[in-house]
Amino acid sequence: MQKEDLQRLVGTPMPFGKHQGTLICDLPGNYLNWFAREGFPKGEIGRLLQLMQEIDHNGLGYLLDPLRKR
Repeated sequence: MQKEDLQRLVGTPMPFGKHQGTLICDLPGNYLNWFAREGFPKGEIGRLLQLMQEIDHNGLGYLLDPLRKR
């Protein structure tokens, strides 16, 4: 993980699917867990979804709060 990845989580919208347009940091945990079970997409979006799932699963979402306010 790079520090820029956290900024990408709060600035990148989901490009497809049920939650298209929702910022990755705002995706519901059950949606992130679905990807964890079924497989994350390839590429940058998959990597960010996997990171967000780990943050959400471990209750560390508060770490993104200072970045949201920028």
